[in-house]
Amino acid sequence: MAKISADKLHAELAKNTVSPVYLLTGEDVYRKNLVIQKIREVLHPDDFNFYQSEADKADLGEVLALANTSPVFSDCRLIVLKGIEKLRKEPKEALIRYLDNPLPTTTLVLTHNDSKKMKTEKVLAEVCADAGRVVNFEELKKDELNAWVRQKLQEKGLKPDFDSVDLLCESIGGELNALENEIEKLSLYTADRTDKALTKEDVLACIGFSKEENPFDLSNAITACNKNRAVQLVDKLVDDGEEPVAILSKMTFPILKMARIKRLSDAGMAPAEILRAAGLFFWESRLVQAARSFPPQKNFLNALNRIIEADAAFKSSTPSDPKIPLKGILLTLFSK
Repeated sequence: MAKISADKLHAELAKNTVSPVYLLTGEDVYRKNLVIQKIREVLHPDDFNFYQSEADKADLGEVLALANTSPVFSDCRLIVLKGIEKLRKEPKEALIRYLDNPLPTTTLVLTHNDSKKMKTEKVLAEVCADAGRVVNFEELKKDELNAWVRQKLQEKGLKPDFDSVDLLCESIGGELNALENEIEKLSLYTADRTDKALTKEDVLACIGFSKEENPFDLSNAITACNKNRAVQLVDKLVDDGEEPVAILSKMTFPILKMARIKRLSDAGMAPAEILRAAGLFFWESRLVQAARSFPPQKNFLNALNRIIEADAAFKSSTPSDPKIPLKGILLTLFSK
């Protein structure tokens, strides 16, 4: 057996073809759980022949003894161990010994949720590939994620435009469970409509923002190094009655993100490495490309100091004019 794609795995399961061992890797927990659900539907084990646990909370000796035991009044047994990256050395070695010669009537499903650590798990990957199937579930890339969201919205009877799909992906990220929850909310939000066209304004309203406010305007202005636009937005948010602490939070996140990117870029890291090291989503690669136009590192340090001062001031008292410390942060960041 071997390492296969997610599509091939689903094709096999659609034919009710099941292997004795599965190693499901990658950060996309949502799709891995769907595979586990499908395997369970194919095998249909009763309660006597089904076991599931987080790996670090299980007694691995008992689990492996169970895996080596013939099923009770059934043709198969299903065991699911999630998060095996948390196993210590000795339990993991015992697991590998079982995988060298797994019991054919047991299907053992393992999930590994740390891609970086998985690169060092060569023995585990090899024995799983020899015994069954190894399938990687990385977070969906931009086009794949947009297609997934569009399909899910269409399954709910909605007709999304391109902007609504892009905004939903950008605001929620690549975590499919969270996206599915937001899609369900959008379905309820539009339930009374005869016209099922979905717009960006619908997404903004549904995820908790008014149609007049784009929650990313201030962040986008900062990351684009558009000082004048950022200052104007701070004025507007304060005049509209938004809490100064909330505005400060909207400013802090993009500034910290830019500071990380700038530091890694100045250290000579490649764009792909910066994307991973800074914990960015794939669609934020544009920020990495723009790192050369970011302010110098000393500006970020000075701005972060002013953020700390403003935070303390806002939480201890109410400044006579909150615009002064907020705009002071921007002027410090973008000073020449």
